[in-house]
Amino acid sequence: MGYAILALMVVGVVLMLTRVLPTAFALALLALGIAILAGAPLTGDENSILTTVLQTGSAALAATMIAVLLGSWLGTLMDDTGIAATLVRRIVEFGGERPSVVALGVFAVSILCGSITGSAPAAMLAGVVGIPAMIAVGVNPVVAGGTVLMGVGAGSPLELPVWQFLSDALGAPVDEVRTVMIRLFPFALVAGIAYVLVETRRRGARHAWAVRAPVRGRRGTAPWYALLTPIVPIVLALGFSVPIVPSLLVGVVFALVTTTRPGTYGERALRSLYRAFDTAGPPIVLFIAIGMLLAAVKLPGAESALTPIVSAVSPGNAVLFAVVFAILVPLCLFRGPLNVFGLGAGVAGVLVSGGIYPLPAVVGLMASYNQVFGVSDPTSTQTVWAAQYAGVRPERAMVSTLPYTWVVGAAGIVLTAILYL
Repeated sequence: MGYAILALMVVGVVLMLTRVLPTAFALALLALGIAILAGAPLTGDENSILTTVLQTGSAALAATMIAVLLGSWLGTLMDDTGIAATLVRRIVEFGGERPSVVALGVFAVSILCGSITGSAPAAMLAGVVGIPAMIAVGVNPVVAGGTVLMGVGAGSPLELPVWQFLSDALGAPVDEVRTVMIRLFPFALVAGIAYVLVETRRRGARHAWAVRAPVRGRRGTAPWYALLTPIVPIVLALGFSVPIVPSLLVGVVFALVTTTRPGTYGERALRSLYRAFDTAGPPIVLFIAIGMLLAAVKLPGAESALTPIVSAVSPGNAVLFAVVFAILVPLCLFRGPLNVFGLGAGVAGVLVSGGIYPLPAVVGLMASYNQVFGVSDPTSTQTVWAAQYAGVRPERAMVSTLPYTWVVGAAGIVLTAILYL
């Protein structure tokens, strides 16, 4: 039975890689297939397909979905009010004609944007102005796109919706997830700075006298105090242990109050919220499918079939854990079996429910892989957008950033082995 489930997972990976089915649809069908192979009854109050997998599973990540929507809302406000564009323009003005300084500045803004909302919206917030500005002062287009991606990746450990997702998906307390993520941040930060400094010098400067204009109209200049918006939710969550959803809500209110005329708060808030649904829709659909997959792999039949197999092939000590999983970093790319936003959610579910590794170790492992996927995967929306906006293929962005993100992922895995195994 366990091997049949693994074979079904392989089929799911193939369907996602070949784009026969969108990731969310493939994961939902995989959840149903696992439930059937596990012998789950169609109906019933416990461990059934209709109730446990479809009903309970689809809503299992509800808190994550709300956090994603609020993060998207805040990101939309930063775009609509000119906060993001103002941050980038200030950096470009400060950097002048120095490619490395401008790139480091855009990298810093990308961290702030990545800490608010992930995926393509974060790349767009920093990149719509930042990528043409970098190319104009001589940064190679591949490096310009990669700089935004490395910045968004460095902001990911501070992204509150990601904390909520890992907490919901793996059953870990938010405080525990926060501790793991904060420990990853220095690795991602150092790797990003190294990427900018090394790659801007290695590839040399090539000035572009004609750079295409941003696809969106120029936003107004936001006041200086509004530029603190990306930091507000992080300070509340980290410094004052405010829960994730209220922290994001305060950020939304702060952005509105500091940029909007009294009497028009409601209009701007509602308009930006409706736009946020367009941004948040795709990840919310994905989280519905992931919740169903997690419910399926935790069914008694699936757990008893998969746990012996996964346990037999899993590294048995801290050294092997670090070495093997560091080597397997590429398996988190292309929606592979170690991508927690894909099939990796099911693998992580088995590792947790089967008691194969301590819960913090699984959190650290999946968070480390996410640092690679979020930057270098040529199928991820932020990588595709940043590369295409810079005028290069996503595969070139992967080749450029992967040596750095692999180091970040491996460092996180080694740290996880030291601390939790």
